Amino acid sequence: MARPRFMPRHLLVCATEPFRCAEEAWLWYAHCQMARLAGCRPRADMAAIPRPCDPDDIHREVMRLFRTGRLSQGHLRVLAELATRLVGDGGTTSWSEGQDILWREALDKLETSLRNKGIVA
Repeated sequence: MARPRFMPRHLLVCATEPFRCAEEAWLWYAHCQMARLAGCRPRADMAAIPRPCDPDDIHREVMRLFRTGRLSQGHLRVLAELATRLVGDGGTTSWSEGQDILWREALDKLETSLRNKGIVA
C-alpha cells in the first residue's frame, strides 16, 4: 500500500492582520496556551481577527532568541510568569521593577524579530 503524501495545511484563506506590538502577540500566544491546557486546539484563523501566524510560530521565535543568547533564562521566566498573570487575572497584577525591566527587554528583542517576519506591523 502506498504511503500517504505529506500535504501541508493551508493556514489562512482570508486576509490577515498583524499584531500592533510584541506584547499583543505574546499575550495572544499566552491566551492560546491557556486554551490548549483547557483542551482546545487554537489556530491563527479561529479568532475574530485572523493572524499571520500560528501560536507555535511565536513560541519558536522566542526559543530561537533564547538559543542564540539574545534572551536569558530570566527573560523566559518573566515572559511566562507575567503573561500567565495578565491573561489569567484580566490584567490586574503587580510585579517588581526587576521583572518589569526583564519584561520590557524581552519584548523589545521579540518585537524586532517578529517585525522582520511580518507578524508585528
